[in-house]
Amino acid sequence: MDLNLKNNGILFFYLKAKRKKELFMTTHTNIDLTIKIGGSAGQGIQTIGTLLARACRDAGFYIMAINDFESRIRGGHSFFQMRISDKPVYAPHHRVDLLIALNRETWDLHKDQLKDDGFAILEVPLDSSSKHVVEVEFSTLAKEIGSTLYSNTVAAAAGLSILGASFDKIEALLSRQFAGKEEDIIEKNIKAARMGYDAVKDIRFSRQPFLKTSHPKGRIMEGSRAVALGAIASDCRVAAFYPMSPATSIMQHLTNWTNRLPLVVEQAEDEIAAVNMVIGASFAGARAMTATSGGGFCLMTEGLGLSAITETPIVIVDAQRPGPSTGLPTRTAQGDLLFTIHASQDDFPRFVFAPGNLLEAFETTQKAFALSEKYQVPAIILVDQYMVDSIFMLEQPFTFPKKVERFIIGDKDLKDPKNYNRYALTPSGVSPRALPCAGAARVVVSSDEHREDGHITEDIDNRNAMVNKRKSKLPDMIREMSAPQPLFPEAKTLLLGWGSTSGSIKESVEGLRNVGMDVGCLLFTDLWPFPTAIVQSLLKDPVKTIITVEQNSGAQFGHLLKEQTGISYTHAILKYDGRPFYPIEIMDAVKEKEKH
Repeated sequence: MDLNLKNNGILFFYLKAKRKKELFMTTHTNIDLTIKIGGSAGQGIQTIGTLLARACRDAGFYIMAINDFESRIRGGHSFFQMRISDKPVYAPHHRVDLLIALNRETWDLHKDQLKDDGFAILEVPLDSSSKHVVEVEFSTLAKEIGSTLYSNTVAAAAGLSILGASFDKIEALLSRQFAGKEEDIIEKNIKAARMGYDAVKDIRFSRQPFLKTSHPKGRIMEGSRAVALGAIASDCRVAAFYPMSPATSIMQHLTNWTNRLPLVVEQAEDEIAAVNMVIGASFAGARAMTATSGGGFCLMTEGLGLSAITETPIVIVDAQRPGPSTGLPTRTAQGDLLFTIHASQDDFPRFVFAPGNLLEAFETTQKAFALSEKYQVPAIILVDQYMVDSIFMLEQPFTFPKKVERFIIGDKDLKDPKNYNRYALTPSGVSPRALPCAGAARVVVSSDEHREDGHITEDIDNRNAMVNKRKSKLPDMIREMSAPQPLFPEAKTLLLGWGSTSGSIKESVEGLRNVGMDVGCLLFTDLWPFPTAIVQSLLKDPVKTIITVEQNSGAQFGHLLKEQTGISYTHAILKYDGRPFYPIEIMDAVKEKEKH
C-alpha cells in the first residue's frame, strides 16, 4: 500500500482550462482511483454514479462506492464516491482523482480532497482559470436535447470519456440501462452522452483505466439487496415494515420479488403494527421479518418482548443511523449495539448479528432465520446506512440452499397430540413447536406468564421454572456463535471491530504493517450471546494493545468486551459524525496512540 498516495511510471496528462491545453507528466502503475460526483439532490447524482459503476464493472475493475445525501428531496448537497481498482477494494479512499461537480458547492466542498495530480470537470466556471480543471456546461448541452434532465447523462459520459472509455461502450451501456423505455428516451440519452463525451474528448487524464480492460470480476450490489436475498434464501414468506431510512431499501427489494415468489410484503401504519404482523405470521408458521432503524426499533421493543415470552421466532433488521430521536436520518452509525442487546423489559435470550460485507449479509440473514426458529427467540441483524446504501463487488454468486430446514412438528411427531404442551419443560429449554389449527395438538399462547400448556398463571414455582426454561437455551445458543474473523491475530496491537467497519479496518491493518507496525485485527459478526470463551482465548496475551474501532461515541463494543470477558480495551478509535471510516483515519489514529 502506497501511504504517500503517489503514483509511479510515466503517462501524459493534458489539462484544459479556458480552451488552453497544457502537457504534464505524472506516474502510474496499479489502478486505484477514486471518482466523486456531486451536486444538489434531484440532479440525478445516483444515476451518474450507477452508470459509472456499471461501466467500470463491465470493464473488469473491482469497485466499491458510497452514497452521501442529505434528508431533503431537493436542494441538499449529495455525492456519489466510487473507488475502482485492479485489486479487490472494500473501503472508500479519502483522496479524489476525478471530481465531477454539477454545481459550485461541490467544488467548494471537495476541492481540497483532490490529489495533487487530480482532475475536475465543473459545470460552473471558476472566478479564475485553474489547472486540473475543465468546464463543461452540462445543463446547457442537455437543453439542446430538450431538457436539463439529461444533464446527468452528459456528466456521466464526460467522466467516462476522461477515463478512456470508448463511446461504443457507453452507448451499449445506456441501451441496457434504459431498456424497456420509449425509444425516444433512449435516443435522447445517447445524444446527451455524445455531447458530454465530445466535450472532453481531447483531454487526456493521467489515469485512463479503460485503455486496459478485462472481463467482469463479478456483479455490483448494494448491501440492502444482499440482506433481502438472504431472507429469500431463508424461505421468508412475510415481511412487514413502516418506511424508515435507511432500512426501506431492504423492503423495496423484497417488494420487487412478490410477483415471482410466495412472499407477502406489507407496509404497515407504524412500526408497532409491523412487528406485530410479523409475530402473527410467524405464530401461524411462516418465516417472517421486519426492517427498521433505531427509532423504529424503539417502538418495536414491546413486540420484541412479546416474541420472547411467547417464544415466537422473528427476525428484525436494524439499519442503524445516528440519533437520538430523528438524528441524522440519511447518515451512518453503530450506536444501537447495547440497545438491541438489552431492549425490552426483563431478561430473555436473543441473537444479535452484524455482518460486515455482502457475503456475510447474505449468510448471516439465513443464520438469523434458522437460529431464531431453532431456539424460538428473536434475532436482530445490525446493519447501517453505509452497509445498505453502498455498492460493493460480489465476486462469486450467492449459493441458495436446496432445502431449508424447519423446526416445526406435527401430530405425527407427538405421542399424544391431544395433550400437547406448547411450553413443555425440556433440558434444552426448547419446547416442541406445533402450529395452531394444524392438527389435533392445541396451541395455547399468552403474553402473560404461563404454564406449560400456555394458560396464564402467577404461581411462584411456575414463574421460576419458565424463566429458567428460557434462560437454559443460552448454553446451546452460545455454541452457535462464530468466532471473530482474525487477521494477524498474533500481533501485539489488535484492532477490534464489528459490522460494516471491517473493510476499512482490514485495509488500515495492511497499511500499518507495510510501514513496519505489528498490527492485526479481530472482526466480529456474531455479537450476542457473546462468545466469551473464544474471545478470551484470542486475547489471552496480557501485553497486547487492544483498540476498539467503532462508529459511536461511547465505545459500546469496548464496554461489552469488558463486561463479558473482564478484558479492558486500551484505546478506542471512535467516529460519530455520520460518515463512514476511511482507512487513513484509523491508521493515523493508531500511529498517534502508539506514540503515547
